[in-house]
Amino acid sequence: MTTGPSSRQPRPDDTTPAPDATPSETDAAAADSAAVDTVAVVDLLDPAEGIPPVIDTAEGLERAARALAAGTGPVAVDAERASGFRYGQRAFLVQLRREGAGTWLVDPEALDGLDPLQEALTDVEWVLHAASQDLPCLAEQGMRPDRLFDTELAARLLGMPRVGLGAVIEAELGLHLAKEHSAVDWSTRPLPEPWLKYAALDVEVLVALRDRLADRLTETGKDEFARQEFEHVRLTTTPIVRTDPWRRTSGLHQIRDRHQLAAVRELWLERDNLARHRDVAPGRLIPDSAIVAAAQAMPRTVPQLLETRGFHGRAARREAPRWLRAVAAGRAAEDLPPLHVAGDSPPPVRQWSDKDPVAAARLTAARARIAELSEQWTIPIENLLTPDLLRRVIWRPPAAGDAVDGDAVELALTASGARPWQRELVGGIVLDALRITEAAPPKRAATASTTSTTR
Repeated sequence: MTTGPSSRQPRPDDTTPAPDATPSETDAAAADSAAVDTVAVVDLLDPAEGIPPVIDTAEGLERAARALAAGTGPVAVDAERASGFRYGQRAFLVQLRREGAGTWLVDPEALDGLDPLQEALTDVEWVLHAASQDLPCLAEQGMRPDRLFDTELAARLLGMPRVGLGAVIEAELGLHLAKEHSAVDWSTRPLPEPWLKYAALDVEVLVALRDRLADRLTETGKDEFARQEFEHVRLTTTPIVRTDPWRRTSGLHQIRDRHQLAAVRELWLERDNLARHRDVAPGRLIPDSAIVAAAQAMPRTVPQLLETRGFHGRAARREAPRWLRAVAAGRAAEDLPPLHVAGDSPPPVRQWSDKDPVAAARLTAARARIAELSEQWTIPIENLLTPDLLRRVIWRPPAAGDAVDGDAVELALTASGARPWQRELVGGIVLDALRITEAAPPKRAATASTTSTTR
């Protein structure tokens, strides 16, 4: 295991002068760098072939599939959801673009799955930005890539300061991509033309961006890191099924009574069922804050309920008897949920020094060295190893003291989901940290005898 870039040294920036460079060479390199920084950004206003029609028939889908199958190279893929408007995270528009095939906009709501597109793009590399957001809704339509390139993840591994699609395209291609329609209600039909233009532009230069980032990953020795990360994302498309999802209600920490907690559960479940039935985002019926407020107040009448904070919208008033029944069910519940559920997560880090000072010292040591590694490789700390994974391994080490060895750390990191490149870079740091057997001495407070320089 290595803990630095010695075995895969990143190349220096091309504009960095050699140690023995002459002043003129140094000035030229600086001028080139300045020129890059001042390149004018061009607005990307219209798709190259215009706005394509939205495919909403089986015949149109087959036509799109044939065109994409005949294209060459990677395919740019994007999906638009209606988060905050509709129930769930399904796709309401899918955009695809491939060399020789042009851009296609597909309406999944009007079709019975997108299997023809999947068949057409078998063994083709898919290029997405922030793929983990779109892959689940694409999988619901039968679309799963055999190979993947994630431009957002590539930008993260390259240490870019901003990784949104617009920012990365501007930095790498000198193009400005407007993003004003990113949060609109994509379930709207028909979709307005400005929205369709926006959707088409999202995949217009995605493959060109992929090529630029791929070159940079190779130049910096991070291409294998990226390949492993892309494959991990590609294979992790199934959403996490949570036990008692109602416990994720925002503000739940304010509840201190089990009957009130049961009321939160009943209100959350009632809201979720109604939202699913109406195909509307649950928060558009009543917000989490209203659920918590009602559980605390435990109203017994509709007027009392409507005086409770958060119950002021149309759905709150129209469905008031429904919400009141849920509160009553919580009040009368016999299967009271526990206030706290024991999880497998380590305690909050602020408690470590009291609960296990040695573990706290190990975590401090590991964090410091991973931060140094992050600077060496210009990779964000959370991409080297997620903070949660590090805390879990440090809090429950595979062995203690002298018994810990590299194989045990390797197995622990592997079981926790760390990829090979992460284990290679960080494994030695974790091993050294786990061998710490004494707590770090407390910081000494400043003494009162320090001479003041002011009077």
